[in-house]
Amino acid sequence: MMKVKKGDLDKLGLLFERYNRPLFSFFYRMCKDCDLSEDLVQSVFERILKYRETYTGNGKFTTWMFSIARNAHIDHYRKEKRSEIPVEIDEDRLEAEENESVIIDQKEQKKNLLEIALDRLDEDKREVIILSRYEGLKYKEIADILHTTEGAIKVKMFRAMKELKDLVTMLSEECSYE
Repeated sequence: MMKVKKGDLDKLGLLFERYNRPLFSFFYRMCKDCDLSEDLVQSVFERILKYRETYTGNGKFTTWMFSIARNAHIDHYRKEKRSEIPVEIDEDRLEAEENESVIIDQKEQKKNLLEIALDRLDEDKREVIILSRYEGLKYKEIADILHTTEGAIKVKMFRAMKELKDLVTMLSEECSYE
């Protein structure tokens, strides 16, 4: 990134190759829309190029990048004039997953339940779990992205994981009754 900052814009392609998949994964897990996720990844790299002068090199590049990603995600929904970032639950998908659970193995069923439960979490709790567990960021990095303390992230993560566990348990029980 320091080379991009100094004007070697060809290096942005290398950054794109390295980080477009983790960014897409982050956006897809947040909004469940492939096209929107691809657009947001592009937006992040446009912003990286536009704001390259603000990159200091202090801390990890991924922390700076995910801060930009988070802001792009929020800005998109603000532009759409939505007061709350939606979490859509596709009832057909839930029904299909419940019917398929009879056929698929137990590990796949647990994964599906986890995804459904993750979709049902509030956006801020889902975001912390995705950044930590799926993107592999440390609590300190997440705290930097969210402009809060590491302790606050630990508390938020604890509460989010507890709620996620409760949702998975509830969904498991619902599936076992059907």
